[in-house]
Amino acid sequence: MMVKVYGPLYASPKRVLVCLVENEVDFETVPINLLKGEHKHPDFLKLQPFGSIPLIQDGNYTLYESRAIIRYYAEKYKSQGTNLLGTAVEERRLVEQWLEIIQESEEKLGKVLDIYKEQLSKSKYLAGDFFSLADLSHLPFTHYLVANMGKEYMIRDRKYVSAWWDDT
Repeated sequence: MMVKVYGPLYASPKRVLVCLVENEVDFETVPINLLKGEHKHPDFLKLQPFGSIPLIQDGNYTLYESRAIIRYYAEKYKSQGTNLLGTAVEERRLVEQWLEIIQESEEKLGKVLDIYKEQLSKSKYLAGDFFSLADLSHLPFTHYLVANMGKEYMIRDRKYVSAWWDDT
């Protein structure tokens, strides 16, 4: 059975797709339009109760959270394709160490976006009701977050940040 990978076409869950390619696993992508709120549709929420992407279906097995997914496939298919886990226990611990650093960074980013949300609940833009250098300075990283990292849900899950992003 072919693996299904759910996510938006413009920011597909790249790390999951690369992991599948490296492990020579057949897959198909299932587009989820975040702008239309498809990730909050009741049918999708039955698969992923938090409404976030990526999500995979591997037969009857459903899994979400990209690092959990890549760990699953790296372990399940460690005997085919690229060994993404390392062979010695020391190599495997180094892999886990670097994965932990990424998780901590995403948690910090979530806290920063919560601060944005709080500020943007009081004003249209970061420094008030006018577009300023404050907004301009945050746009490149926010664009990178959305376009390159597949993290648009982190913006869209915060109403005021989402409105700010759409307006800027």
